[in-house]
Amino acid sequence: MKDKRILIVNDDGISSPGIKILYRIALSISRDVWIIAPETEQSASSHSLTLHRPLRIRKLSSRKYAIDGSPTDCVYLGFKKILKSKLPDLVLSGINYGGNLGEDLSYSGTVAAAMEASLSGVLGIALSQEYADGKEINWKTAEKWAPRIIKKIVQDDWSSKVVFNVNFPDITYAKVKGIQVTCQGQHHARDLYNERVDPRGRKYYWIGASERALKKGKLGTDVRAVYDNYISITPIDMNLTNKNIINKMKKSFR
Repeated sequence: MKDKRILIVNDDGISSPGIKILYRIALSISRDVWIIAPETEQSASSHSLTLHRPLRIRKLSSRKYAIDGSPTDCVYLGFKKILKSKLPDLVLSGINYGGNLGEDLSYSGTVAAAMEASLSGVLGIALSQEYADGKEINWKTAEKWAPRIIKKIVQDDWSSKVVFNVNFPDITYAKVKGIQVTCQGQHHARDLYNERVDPRGRKYYWIGASERALKKGKLGTDVRAVYDNYISITPIDMNLTNKNIINKMKKSFR
């Protein structure tokens, strides 16, 4: 992979610790590594494109750019503008500050950036490091395990229509029990909101008072794997059709 072009993106912003770690990982795999990431944190931005205001690209170095938009904007403008003469062979998104498990996938800008790569026919891998509030983040766990996971996924030559969502448990790298290939699970953890009153006496609402208690989840799911101290790899299909009920619906709407 030394000559493969890798694009790094995230949703925590261009200055986040996770993207610096992912850059080191990518450089251990390839000589041709680029960073195109949001100027500021864009967590829970999902698969959003900025349509109603202009976007600006700020060049930080020969292969490092910041964009004042979403993770999807970064991949889109990366492909259409910055890297249009030679598209990347691989997009790595992360390493996210916190897991992207279960229902989180619907909100995750980290996963959405990998999805945007897939829409253009480029393999996308999202990587996230679980953590516990008030404790030091085990970034070394992701840094030690990610290279072999990335190399193995690329080596097996999967379709670019599949996105891989990788989550590392909140333990030291030596205590990881192994790797599990999982389904998307459910942990029923929802961000809470606070109702407050501004100085003029008007109510306002602040979404994001995080409820970070990690749920156990069902066996075979990403939630359970990480809970049990395994690394979870979930292949995500970009086709959202519920194939289990499509024939039943066809009969119902005859």
